[in-house]
Amino acid sequence: MFDRTLADVGRRDWADDGDGGTARFATVGCGTYARDVSIPAMAAGEYAEPTVVVSGDAEKRAALTGEFGVTALDYDEFEAGVATDEYDAVYVATPNRLHLPHAETAAGHGKDVICEKPLEATVDRAESLVAACEDAGVRLMTAYRMQTDPVMRRLREFVAGGGIGELRRATGDFTFPVLAGDAGPEQWRLDGRLAGGGALFDVGVYPLNTARFLSGDDPVAVSATTRSPDPAFDEVEQHADARVEFDGWVGGFSGSYTGRPNTRLELLGADGRIAVRSAFEPDADREVVVETPEGTLEATGAGADETVEEFDYFAHATATGGAIDPDGRDGLVDVRTLAAALRSADAGERVEL
Repeated sequence: MFDRTLADVGRRDWADDGDGGTARFATVGCGTYARDVSIPAMAAGEYAEPTVVVSGDAEKRAALTGEFGVTALDYDEFEAGVATDEYDAVYVATPNRLHLPHAETAAGHGKDVICEKPLEATVDRAESLVAACEDAGVRLMTAYRMQTDPVMRRLREFVAGGGIGELRRATGDFTFPVLAGDAGPEQWRLDGRLAGGGALFDVGVYPLNTARFLSGDDPVAVSATTRSPDPAFDEVEQHADARVEFDGWVGGFSGSYTGRPNTRLELLGADGRIAVRSAFEPDADREVVVETPEGTLEATGAGADETVEEFDYFAHATATGGAIDPDGRDGLVDVRTLAAALRSADAGERVEL
């Protein structure tokens, strides 16, 4: 049963042999998430190290230099190739529509790339990003931190081993109040051109991609609805619900930009059920319930900081030539699915992939 894996839930299955290899990172785009979550995760890692930051804000550059001892560049300096000897890989954390030019610059410098999800604001631009890295011969990872979460990796093994039988359905939600606190409607996430989409692109992709990861399957069709009752969301969807069809099972995934914060994922199989609460928050204590004919297991607080795992995973893979599962092609599947979902919502009809 699944409880037999919990004793070893922190195991790094991608580095079982204990081999070394480190990577120094340049972070391009220093918004709140990069400053508060990603860069500290690199600094806490075993294989990753933050050495360069790129920002158009002089105050951010100075603060990050003071806190982490990094070299700080503006965007012109990054494009010109300043300090390329100080980093091995580039983490792209700018708004979605800026991912392509920054990834192209990194690839042109011969640097491996880890790019925030979704890969880009449109399918064409995402395809160009993947092609740019492939043409330059550099590694590309889509920053799906949940795929490196030890809890999710153990659940994937359990599902692949038939733990809940043949998969029938998956459901998931990520509700993130994007206007909470000091955040206002002028932010880039509400700019349709920069973001490409709203709640579906930003947070709805989490349950979609995590269900794909756990099942090992890709979508074949999608039907979706979107709603934006608040005028602040006139360029992007405020709420989105997508029915995503797979070969033999169906997923129902939602994302919302207003409402009580919520992250959950559930998989229903012929012989069992898996439910995860606090499923997608960074460094959250996952609440896992596994029901099978053998009994019910409930676990809280298992695993590790998946953002530290994410950057260590990528650093180790690029340094040693190891596999990268959430690669650019993985990210491209989701961009195509998200774009199809928005087309479905506009047309009011099912869209095949």
